[in-house]
Amino acid sequence: MTKSSLDSLCFQERDLTLLRSLFESRVMTARHAAALCFDGRKEAAKKRLQKLKTAGLVGERKRHVNEPSVLFLTRKGLMMLQKHGIINQYPALDLPVLDKRARVSEITLRHELDVMDAKAAFHSAIKKSEAFTSVEFSTWPLLYQFEAFRPGYNGEEVTVKPDGFIRIHEKEKDGGLSEHTFFLEVDRSSETQDTLVARAGCYLDYYKSGGFAIRNGADRSAYKEFPFRVLMVFKSAERRNNTALRLLQSTPPILTQVCLSTFGEVTADPLGSIWTSPRDYREATKGTPFDAEKQPRTWGYRSQPERELFIERTVRKWPILSEDAVA
Repeated sequence: MTKSSLDSLCFQERDLTLLRSLFESRVMTARHAAALCFDGRKEAAKKRLQKLKTAGLVGERKRHVNEPSVLFLTRKGLMMLQKHGIINQYPALDLPVLDKRARVSEITLRHELDVMDAKAAFHSAIKKSEAFTSVEFSTWPLLYQFEAFRPGYNGEEVTVKPDGFIRIHEKEKDGGLSEHTFFLEVDRSSETQDTLVARAGCYLDYYKSGGFAIRNGADRSAYKEFPFRVLMVFKSAERRNNTALRLLQSTPPILTQVCLSTFGEVTADPLGSIWTSPRDYREATKGTPFDAEKQPRTWGYRSQPERELFIERTVRKWPILSEDAVA
């Protein structure tokens, strides 16, 4: 790529925003770029991306004919961010390491694109709202990883790398601002229920131990002043329900720290009445053949289509950014 092709680009502030988003996310599709940087205008995104690709700032990973191509930040794009001082705001990593971040396996790629689907859906929904503003939605695990004790593993301390970290501001009627904070976990459907429950337990430990309070510059004892929820997103309602049950059976039980939904619901309307909690599952099944307190604690998978239908009809669902959200 010649220097003149970059010089003729007429580099814009929005280009810097897009390159920065690619830097954090590692990969995205043109549809994600349109949602995040072009107010959903796909044709405008397509034209600008073509210019960025021609200038050598954005690369394209080819996939199968029926799959969208995947965009990634090139070495030249990294150097552009470095020139504008953007990279200095992130953990110190040399260019060769950063260069390798976009080279992910096909399995990892599918998961990261699912995470980006969720991010794009949240961004688009919040843009339509007058009350809410997206302050932060990071999908780089390194930025928000933490150490926590994992229950049921002899008190072993592990590193947890969230799929996403979200901060949303809400305009109050009196003119003030309130903040909603979430961690995002997009289920790969390949992890065991024990792994999912242990991960949820790590988040609970991170909150109650004051780890998140310390991250926010406060004392460990002030942990109640820094609440957050964990948004777990599943491929199916069955897997969501299985996880809700296992969270109720964990020690200690996790009732409201985790909010659960399905991938289809989140990508369609993430701010809608689509979220539920283990406590809601417990209330929906109380006194029924699916009563959570009567289910065996030894785990063995079996399909229960009648349970899934019952839960879908009866469980309470609510929007995470409303007064109806779980207390």
